[in-house]
Amino acid sequence: MAVGRRPGAYICGIDAAIDVVGGKWKVLVLWALNERPCRFGELRRQLPGVTEKVLAAQLRELEADGIVHREAYDEVPPRVEYSLTPLGTSLNAALAPLGAWGRENLLGARAERSAAAGEMREHDDVALVPGRP
Repeated sequence: MAVGRRPGAYICGIDAAIDVVGGKWKVLVLWALNERPCRFGELRRQLPGVTEKVLAAQLRELEADGIVHREAYDEVPPRVEYSLTPLGTSLNAALAPLGAWGRENLLGARAERSAAAGEMREHDDVALVPGRP
């Protein structure tokens, strides 16, 4: 079950949700775990720039909020996997429209500026053989 970090201090639902996903890396952890469960090292490689200390702290907070599940396997060497709980999956679904908005309004604007400057965009059609469409 989710553990509220500031019970009674929220003004609205958005305030409560932002408290859960607040932090530079939490939303990116949710994004990475949306595909499949990952080990700590895998997560760290998927999030260039995050330190081990910060990633561990963010994962602990997400686990305390009931968003991420930590599974420790009794093996040698020890193995730990992180995955989304059903609450985490529903949070990712709630964040999907925000991601679409960012792609359309922020990343799309950057892509349009790049195209105007003659740069290639990710989804541009390019002839594989020069001179052929």
